Amino acid sequence: MSVTFAGSRGRVESRLVPEAGFELDTFSISGFPRRPGLDLLRALGRAAFAPLACARILARRQPDVVLGAGGYVAGPMVLAARLRGIPAALTEADAHLGLANRLAAPFARRVFLAYSIPGRSGAKYRVVGRPIPSAHLAGERATARGTFGLPAEGPVLAVFGGLAGAEALNELAVRAWGVRGPAVLHVAGERDYDALRPRVERDDYVLLPTTDRFGDALAVADLALSRAGGTVWELAAAGTPAVLVPYPHATADHQWLNARHFEQGGGAVVVRQEELESVPALVDALLGDPGRLDGMSTAMRQLARPDAADEVADELVRLAGAGR
Repeated sequence: MSVTFAGSRGRVESRLVPEAGFELDTFSISGFPRRPGLDLLRALGRAAFAPLACARILARRQPDVVLGAGGYVAGPMVLAARLRGIPAALTEADAHLGLANRLAAPFARRVFLAYSIPGRSGAKYRVVGRPIPSAHLAGERATARGTFGLPAEGPVLAVFGGLAGAEALNELAVRAWGVRGPAVLHVAGERDYDALRPRVERDDYVLLPTTDRFGDALAVADLALSRAGGTVWELAAAGTPAVLVPYPHATADHQWLNARHFEQGGGAVVVRQEELESVPALVDALLGDPGRLDGMSTAMRQLARPDAADEVADELVRLAGAGR
């Protein structure tokens, strides 16, 4: 079985897919600006022609099944697959079905959900969690701490700012623990790294712009401070207790919904961004209570769906076998 990818030029997939050794077909598509104007007209024009470009890709590749990974890139391809009679499925990573997936869902035979979403049930919808890289589950605590130059003993706080960075979390972390406090592994994102670096004055505060050893980053931590995007599923699979600060401007406040799933399950504590200054005291309290952290870790593992990728892959094989 072979797998190829399709996406938009200039987006992260145009770099990551070839680096991973897969072929990538590209077509022109962009998100819709929130305000009327010339950019919106251009985006609408790209959207109108995108299904034709996707149909040409499908005609050339002749796939047995198509999977849309969410976002505006997926919609035209799923529509083109439907028009050509090719079985198609969608994935939704958040606790709110995004606009692109809502528009594309009628053309898909399956929609794989990370969370239960009200009104989205029946045979078409399957709650599987969010697929995560298997390599992110392979970290070993002692080895990983040595890899990052962190102390072998004592609590470690991991701060995850995401690929682009989460400025509010980054600023809070450096201000709270850059001079004193628990050992910290802080993956800040490339945007903020240079500004943050001079403000860290401790050897046991390890600040990185990014890391390709995220499994090790999860393994070192007794507690994580993070946004509530896709990373929450990796935290859960690793059994890492978390303080989650949802991005306040996420569409339909979906990060808050994501975070609440893990808080209600006992694995995380959710803090609104306007209450961010309460986080250092909360972190101190949690790190000082190993029994509570153990309970949160157990809860995270119970909430995890480490087999999500296998469930999706198995269902895609079934869809392909069912044919057109």
